[in-house]
Amino acid sequence: MYNILRSLLFTQDAEWSHEFTINTLKKLGGTGFDFLYQQTLRDKPVECFGLQFKNPVGLAAGLDKNGECIDAFAAMGFGFIEVGTVTPRPQPGNDKPRIFRLPEAHAIINRMGFNNHGVDYLVENVKAAKYDGILGINIGKNKDTPEENAKDDYLHCLDKVYEHASYVTVNISSPNTPGLRNLQYGDALNELLGSIKERQGELAQQYHKQVPILVKIAPDMSDEETQQVAETLIANQIEGVIATNTTLARDKVAHLQHGNEMGGLSGVPVRQQSTHVVRTLKQALEGKIPVVGVGGINSAESAREKLDAGAKLVQVYTGFIYRGPKLVKEIVNSL
Repeated sequence: MYNILRSLLFTQDAEWSHEFTINTLKKLGGTGFDFLYQQTLRDKPVECFGLQFKNPVGLAAGLDKNGECIDAFAAMGFGFIEVGTVTPRPQPGNDKPRIFRLPEAHAIINRMGFNNHGVDYLVENVKAAKYDGILGINIGKNKDTPEENAKDDYLHCLDKVYEHASYVTVNISSPNTPGLRNLQYGDALNELLGSIKERQGELAQQYHKQVPILVKIAPDMSDEETQQVAETLIANQIEGVIATNTTLARDKVAHLQHGNEMGGLSGVPVRQQSTHVVRTLKQALEGKIPVVGVGGINSAESAREKLDAGAKLVQVYTGFIYRGPKLVKEIVNSL
């Protein structure tokens, strides 16, 4: 059934199809029409950053930016769901068109630019959801916030979402917000994470619960840069790291239609690059911080590749768009 729906949606503009799907799931979630996509999966429990996951397959951030379809995605059997990226204030994102399918490569290029309705809107959706599983909330900065003030945006979002999140992901690796990736390096990263961990301690006392902080990194760093990031994560006692976001590399898709569009490339072409970062992080972190693997997962085999490289959990996005809910079941059943 999903293959038929996908064939129809792929005849339309990519962003229109995305919005149509989100709006449809928003209406169907929690209703009797859940049977259209509902799946019952066997539990494959995993403990990670002090949390108990029903299974290790999660939905990556970016698909449900505003937390509008949490119950619908929960019905598909995900072991955890990550919503966002959300910013303090609503913002429209970059100019359209800004999503491009590369079906020959099972890939997508996007330059969305953190388009979302703002953190207050997301929080209300999270509060309204019936889902009682692991929910991650991915936070970022507004495009017009100067780089030197970025931590204020992250702290504002952290204050808003902390009470309602199972974990919070700090997104410093999207290629579509000017200057954002600069926060991954040196003193800028150390200062940002230090501030976030300090605020985490204050919020833990206020709400009487410890919400883990994760950091999402890019796949385009050298091994030396990845090592430096790992050292900073350890020094700041970060609870987890997500590897990786989308890539700026185009060597595997430059010959395809839309292959040289600006933005972040996701899907099968980033699989090896992402797995390499997972493996490098695993060695650099020496088991002190768990890794979540994401990038190019479109089968049980590619999920296993991430786990064998050292990931404790995996997330899907582009593979899910191409394969549908059955991808989640396929991966979980293979474990």
